[in-house]
Amino acid sequence: MDNRKIVCYIAASLDGYIATEDDSLDWLFKVEGEGDAGYAEFMETIDTVVMGRRTYDWVMEMEKDEYPYTGLKSYIFSRSVPASVSGDIEFTNTEVPIFAEILKNQPGKDIWVIGGSELLADFVEAGLIDEFIISIAPVIIGKGIPLFRKSDLMTEFKLKEVKRYGEFAQLHYVMK
Repeated sequence: MDNRKIVCYIAASLDGYIATEDDSLDWLFKVEGEGDAGYAEFMETIDTVVMGRRTYDWVMEMEKDEYPYTGLKSYIFSRSVPASVSGDIEFTNTEVPIFAEILKNQPGKDIWVIGGSELLADFVEAGLIDEFIISIAPVIIGKGIPLFRKSDLMTEFKLKEVKRYGEFAQLHYVMK
């Protein structure tokens, strides 16, 4: 049995930010895309989503408390657990390397690390991201929440594929 892969599928500005300082993605939605930029195809490859608490709260606010990933097992990294959650959502504060090892050894499809920046950094620093699929928007924000935080770590990836979706350039990298 092949181990499941941990994949980060995300959009970023040309200067490497995933959101403005106030968590806005308005800049992203102004860019002309094409179709769903491969989103539906990507969603067929996963059955699990992983995100940080700030990302979860943002998603719930944007979706008016309608969780968009129903039917997928969801893990939310958080120091506190809300009063009510659905059966597909599990809050955790397990250390990322332990969590990833447990999840990767369970049967299933790939695992999507949605964000945010802090959680992604924990996965990157532990060498746990197998693939990055990054849609680059032709926008320079200037400052905001970086896709990658500063680190002394150097990790090499291999370019697997480049696709164009309207004004977006989608880069698909795999761990070397």
